[in-house]
Amino acid sequence: MKNAAPPPPHPLEDLIRTDRIPHIWCPGCGIGTVFSASLYAMKTSGIDLEKTVMVSGIGCSGRGAGYVNLDSYHTTHGRAIPFATGMKLANPELNVVVFSGDGDLFAIGGNHFIHAARRNVDLTVICVNNFNYGMTGGQVAATTPLRARTTTTPYGNPETPFNLPLLAYASGATYVARWTILHTRDLTESIVEALLRPGFSFIEVLAPCPINYGRRNKEKPLETLRLYQEKTIVRNDAHPTELEVDFDKGVILGKFVDVHRPTCTDRYDQICRPKDLADASSAEAQA
Repeated sequence: MKNAAPPPPHPLEDLIRTDRIPHIWCPGCGIGTVFSASLYAMKTSGIDLEKTVMVSGIGCSGRGAGYVNLDSYHTTHGRAIPFATGMKLANPELNVVVFSGDGDLFAIGGNHFIHAARRNVDLTVICVNNFNYGMTGGQVAATTPLRARTTTTPYGNPETPFNLPLLAYASGATYVARWTILHTRDLTESIVEALLRPGFSFIEVLAPCPINYGRRNKEKPLETLRLYQEKTIVRNDAHPTELEVDFDKGVILGKFVDVHRPTCTDRYDQICRPKDLADASSAEAQA
């Protein structure tokens, strides 16, 4: 009997640290889909991968930085964006991708998010939103839908969650989009767009957490995907005030903001660099 032919290489094998496999993500988790869409986007965008870094914080999604075969940084809780900002300002030629979760980016890290968007730092921020703190037991998060159950809201969440695209838009992000893991092709194309444009780009991705959020809300993985199919509406250019997550009304997906304004580095070069050069010239003349 002839030996079976070896399986063909995985199309993302060169971008995955296979020595770290198997990964820790739970069966039915949506993070792997977002992660692979991000890697496909990096490959198809044509950006220089030798000058591309991935930064993450703490949480289930934050493990992505440990699996990508690029320069990557697994930072402290809520601090992915300031780490990424420092890298971009130190070396503006880098393509800097922040890959993290809703809790890391918008609870403990919320202050850093709004100021990076305000400054229009040239970052691509991909937020995996699974509506809870999945890694630490399924506690309520800043994105948990109203009345949803978590370990810390067993009777239902009484608080209004963040509308993430609205928060990004109001803070000054120049590219804002939202997709689900079911809309993988749209998601990948959106990440490509975000990677190729200057400025602060934000993409929210709705993803299931079947073990914690799904189990407590009696929602099985396939039911979540059906919800993403039947209760979402693609409406590009919708106003961010319309984008609250309410599956009873229908959740709007699409690209909502795509504008251009000077980046943080552009402003620095325009306002501060002439003075820096003049001071340097004066110092040389005095020497």
